[in-house]
Amino acid sequence: MISRRNIRVKVMQELYAQQSGQGVAANPLKNLNNQLEQCRELFVYLLYFITEVARYSETDAKLRANRNLPSFEDRNVNTKMAGNETLWAIMENTSFKKELSRTLNFTDTAEWVKKIYNQLQVSDIYKKYILQNSREKKDDKELLVFIFTNLMLPSENFIEHLEEHFPNWDDDGEMMDQLMINYLQKPGTYNLQNLIDDEKAKFARDLFLTVTDKGAYAIELIKPKLKNWDSERIAVLDMILMQMGVCELLYFETIPPKVTINEYIDLAKEYSTPQSGQFVNGILDSIHKELVAENKIHKIDFRRKP
Repeated sequence: MISRRNIRVKVMQELYAQQSGQGVAANPLKNLNNQLEQCRELFVYLLYFITEVARYSETDAKLRANRNLPSFEDRNVNTKMAGNETLWAIMENTSFKKELSRTLNFTDTAEWVKKIYNQLQVSDIYKKYILQNSREKKDDKELLVFIFTNLMLPSENFIEHLEEHFPNWDDDGEMMDQLMINYLQKPGTYNLQNLIDDEKAKFARDLFLTVTDKGAYAIELIKPKLKNWDSERIAVLDMILMQMGVCELLYFETIPPKVTINEYIDLAKEYSTPQSGQFVNGILDSIHKELVAENKIHKIDFRRKP
């Protein structure tokens, strides 16, 4: 399931696009929803691709057996991978079956499935896997994780394939990595049609609207804390993250201030400059202490304030 951190990243990206003039949308909320839906579509495709690679041993066995003069190896392709329990936990999931009824294939998908499968075949982890007489759930999971993290993601050519069909890969790649690893640990537990549930969708909408409406007020609180820094020279992304953080501190009643500050420190470290984490930490911590001292944190949605 897409987390609040993932949501913050998408809101940050949309605010950045709006404030930097890179993608001013007539309806930014609709654009944000489209971005979230693109995340879901990308995740579903990656999951589908993994299952196709895992199932390709059966296809390979049929193709090789149908050769004019099949060798011993052709007639004895190991298809243990096709019975992988983690694979079938995914395949038997109702929401995954529903996704299979849609068009997940691209013209070059089958070609890439074969390429990744061929790489899998010669890997040490796969050779060890098919030689084991027993079937262990841990090994089944590890093999699917291996396909994703060691074969798909490191391949520059495969990434180009993704970028061609999913323009959001560059923004969402790290998120997909996290989501996929979590999913493969508990396969079939997500509803793929509801990867972004109503609560997360509301959080995304409310956070974007709050920063849009109260961003100027947040900047008023930020500026006095900048000391010798010129606010216009601060990285745009740092300012956006601090605005988001201040708005969460003031208006999001279910999120503890410590959680808010830690989240934006991590986002600054990950998406901005090497010094941004420490910078954002100092500013948000100082604002939080001041707001608490002045009894100004009441955690009430700004739209419900008198």
